[in-house]
Amino acid sequence: MLIDAHLHASGTERVQDVLAALDGARVDVGVVLAPFLSPGYRLGDAHSLRRANDHLAGLVRGHRDRLVGLAVVDPHLPGAADEVARALDDLALDGLKLVPSGWYPYDECAHRVYAEAAAREAPVLFHSGIVIDGRSSRYCRPSYYEAVREHPGLRVTLAHLGWPWTDEANAVGLIDLINGVPPDASSFRFDISFGAPPVYREEVLRKAIAVLTPELLQFGSDRFLPCPASAIADALAEVARLFDRLEVDAAARERIFGGTAAAWLRLDRDLRS
Repeated sequence: MLIDAHLHASGTERVQDVLAALDGARVDVGVVLAPFLSPGYRLGDAHSLRRANDHLAGLVRGHRDRLVGLAVVDPHLPGAADEVARALDDLALDGLKLVPSGWYPYDECAHRVYAEAAAREAPVLFHSGIVIDGRSSRYCRPSYYEAVREHPGLRVTLAHLGWPWTDEANAVGLIDLINGVPPDASSFRFDISFGAPPVYREEVLRKAIAVLTPELLQFGSDRFLPCPASAIADALAEVARLFDRLEVDAAARERIFGGTAAAWLRLDRDLRS
């Protein structure tokens, strides 16, 4: 199974175009985030995020075998925990996308959101590392996410390997491994949608594979929908070239391209209908 675990909705895509892009790139399942970076949607605006989550619910409805929907909430807004409940219960979205901006991952407002996600066994994808749109990245250091360990069973992914704090990200992920926690039960896994500029990417990926093992790594293209299949295919091809240079074997590739995300999303438990 090939899973693209990091795709951005824009609010303008049509489901047939999304499915065509996945088909053309030979992707079995796409994890789609509610829009929050496109015109008309933004973090810090509760009304726009509700509309974003409504849009995403409509997009994935009827296509749950192919599309996983992650609602976007902003924990420091009033009613954020209620929006988590609405998105996961009423809209039947699968999990959450969280971007620390104006709040730290260890803040009390964030813990209220984590508690709602943990109660529903919902996966969470965090932005981690540098933010390229001019907002401060000071909220997004990998070590700050250790607060999620206070919620047993919460399964989170840190995007972009936390670049430029990739060594710190590796250290965060290593804790469960050195304490004997099975990878699929780990609090953390990491997507390799690259925040790192090309000159760093081979070194960053080599260290992540060596420290975290492929069991905690998953592919994400970080493409914005609507997009042609070639945009996703190009991201897959770039990773494949890096794997070639790093001599990554077939079993490790299979895990990174699908197995880790399938376990994170609990696809093997047939929880989605």
